[in-house]
Amino acid sequence: MKLRFRFEKLTVWQEARKLNREVYRLTRNFPEREAFGLTSQLRRASVSVAANIAEGSGRNSDKDFAHFLEQSYGSLMEVATLLHLSLDEGYLKEPDAERLLDAIEVLAKQLAALNRSLTVKTTKTPFPRRAPPTLDPRPSTLDQ
Repeated sequence: MKLRFRFEKLTVWQEARKLNREVYRLTRNFPEREAFGLTSQLRRASVSVAANIAEGSGRNSDKDFAHFLEQSYGSLMEVATLLHLSLDEGYLKEPDAERLLDAIEVLAKQLAALNRSLTVKTTKTPFPRRAPPTLDPRPSTLDQ
């Protein structure tokens, strides 16, 4: 398929789509009584990961993009929590949950790295920034 938009070229977005497809595949086997509960919440959270990456990439500033990457990270953590609940309730087998949680761990690192690469001085957690370089390399009188 032809790549038309900037976000389609991002590895983290491509990986988020893979996670989304896997979440949809596995939740097809969840009990019908969970259709409007856990199944729906897990699917919506997984969609939100890739959707926020895409929406942020379309914004006009790195600051806005960083904000949407943080939203994506939050949705990713929601997916992880819901997978644990699905495992606790017996809706997922442990190997499936472990595989998805491993993918989430990789995605979280990719999101953090992409966020740190942006030209934004400060953002919210979980993406700490390096301290900006000092303009005056001379030691402070307070250092003595």
